[in-house]
Amino acid sequence: MMENNKTIFTYISQVFATFGIILLLFVLFGLTIGDSVKEYSSLFALGRQGFSIATILQLFFLAVIISLAQITFLTDRWIQNLALILRNILFFTTVILTIVIFVILFDWFPIDDLSAWAGFALSFAACTAASVAISRLKEKTENNKMEQALGRMQK
Repeated sequence: MMENNKTIFTYISQVFATFGIILLLFVLFGLTIGDSVKEYSSLFALGRQGFSIATILQLFFLAVIISLAQITFLTDRWIQNLALILRNILFFTTVILTIVIFVILFDWFPIDDLSAWAGFALSFAACTAASVAISRLKEKTENNKMEQALGRMQK
């Protein structure tokens, strides 16, 4: 199986790919809402001017945890006999809990503000939907390539 061919460099590149996507999303958020929430959120303390080193490190640590959760729950490396739906639930639960902990630890936004939590839920749902759509497209493309290769081998 392809899973066995992965090395530490595969996982490191996965962390940096995840980090890059997270950073891109936060840059877009920063450009659109950064100045209006800079007094409100530690993530956007610099407004449209950029991100602090502390914020970048927090987002990197989030990417590491997300990648570890992916490796743990969404590959067959450690958990093989668990239903895929349950593995997905465990993955997303881990990610959500991690973000909630980060909100509290790093003061990403006031924990008693329902509109902030609604915004988080909405953006998380949108990013999750986009991620699932991209993953399905990637899977479909890979399956088509495998079918074509199998067809060539059978000829």
